[in-house]
Amino acid sequence: MTGGAYPTAAAHVTARAAQVAGDIDTMFDRLLAIPDDPRRRLYQAMRHAAIGGGKRLRPLLVQAACDLFNISRDSALRAGLAIECIHVYSLIHDDLPAMDDDDLRRGRPTVHKAFDEATAILAGDCLHDLAFQVLADEETHPDPFVRVELIKALALASGPAGMAGGQMMDLEAEKARFDLATVTRLQHLKTGALICVCVEAAAIMARLPHEARTPLHGYARDIGLAFQIADDLLDVEGDAQLAGKALGKDAAAGKETFVSLLGVERAREQAQLLVAQAKAHLHGHGAEADLLRAIADYIVERDR
Repeated sequence: MTGGAYPTAAAHVTARAAQVAGDIDTMFDRLLAIPDDPRRRLYQAMRHAAIGGGKRLRPLLVQAACDLFNISRDSALRAGLAIECIHVYSLIHDDLPAMDDDDLRRGRPTVHKAFDEATAILAGDCLHDLAFQVLADEETHPDPFVRVELIKALALASGPAGMAGGQMMDLEAEKARFDLATVTRLQHLKTGALICVCVEAAAIMARLPHEARTPLHGYARDIGLAFQIADDLLDVEGDAQLAGKALGKDAAAGKETFVSLLGVERAREQAQLLVAQAKAHLHGHGAEADLLRAIADYIVERDR
């Protein structure tokens, strides 16, 4: 970090994340007002999944990247909200019995446990749709061409060339032995694609030429992989109460992870190397990139 306002990366990230999380919760609360009709249970399920809890890393990343280009806080929050909608929908569906079959998420019952499977599926579907509704609104950005590019980028990051494709690879990982290159590809799609679109959203709203986006893409790719390695380490060494979810499920399912393939120490070293690389991609920026640098450090320092 180049600035001195915060003593540690965790303090910097925690302070900014709390601000962003409060704003995101307020926006969800407004958008998901419970109607007085038979859809009530659906809205309750969406609110259960979307409001409160979670690191809000993705909206924070959008805000941090937008800091580089003086993009308005409102635009950054709305783009971050759209990406968070996709993230939350994916968690609802991942937790279903047909996928990971989890009972706990963010320290609370998963949506299909708190409600039922059909309601959980619909809640995920609706949050997916809400993401694109938010991006299409002129409140997100006045330029319709920018809004279309945001929609396209998020759609690509969410579908078979991104998160959903990674989830399919993850399901296949229970039946096959994946090498390091395949696990890296899986995690780049399943986790990294949404992280990448967070910084891409800022570049789109700043109307940055494609050739000028390479450093941001490098930063995002490196922290995306570092984030997953840190998750794999927490799955082995972490505290389930702090994590708010069951741990050790990948090993129990026989899936290869960065830790199973590299070992704990090499995996930790690789995560630190990726963080250093990520920060090096920001060498052309000054204090305006401090939050991005702090996020990179925080990703491997966190305990949940």
